[in-house]
Amino acid sequence: MKISEIRELSTPDLLERIDTEKTMIVRMRLNHAITPLENPQKLKQAKLTIARLLTELQARESKQKSK
Repeated sequence: MKISEIRELSTPDLLERIDTEKTMIVRMRLNHAITPLENPQKLKQAKLTIARLLTELQARESKQKSK
């Protein structure tokens, strides 16, 4: 997910997307423990997406506090 797409999301959508991505990572890790994933880079991409989402959320919170 690109940063431009993330900025278009509303704050509740950001929170929902973070939860979704976290549960997806847990599922992928469990599946990877049983049978190897076809593309292990998907775990890395999911982590980066979560980091981007959290960064945008934190930026919005700090922006609200400064107002």
